[in-house]
Amino acid sequence: MTQDKTPAFDRDRLLDWMAANGVAQTTVDHPAVFRVEEGLELKAAMPGAHTKNLFLKDKKGRLWLISARQDTVIDLKRADKWIGSARLSFGAETLLWDTLGVRPGSVTALGLINDPDQRVTFVLDQALWDADIVNFHPLTNTATTALTQSDFRRLLALIGREPVVVDFERVGG
Repeated sequence: MTQDKTPAFDRDRLLDWMAANGVAQTTVDHPAVFRVEEGLELKAAMPGAHTKNLFLKDKKGRLWLISARQDTVIDLKRADKWIGSARLSFGAETLLWDTLGVRPGSVTALGLINDPDQRVTFVLDQALWDADIVNFHPLTNTATTALTQSDFRRLLALIGREPVVVDFERVGG
């Protein structure tokens, strides 16, 4: 794998940018977590909705980031119908690095800050859109950043992102 570019934001720059833009957050360091099932006891001690994040590509070459509650079931064979894509599969690691500036295991909605050209369509679980607090990796899987809903929406507005909100509970994943 080649590293074609260095992302504009890493964890430290992201947290500094949030502070400079009035986006309040709390970040907790922890051992690396690569899958939702890992670190459940750690997450239990942190308030708010914890997330799973899927970086996907469809057969037409469009890129997608789905962020959902960690316990949400997402059926990729059906998801294309309700997000307007065509046959989804996981995006390649190089594409993930080039668009969101993260590695596998660190996929996060906060990576959208590294996608100023908006190549990635952001799909957000209704349960996260309604949650009082949301938790995402801050561009690395060795920490978790908690944001109130108002601060999360402020961040999205600052980077010019309007999510496609899907009620995964209603559509059945």
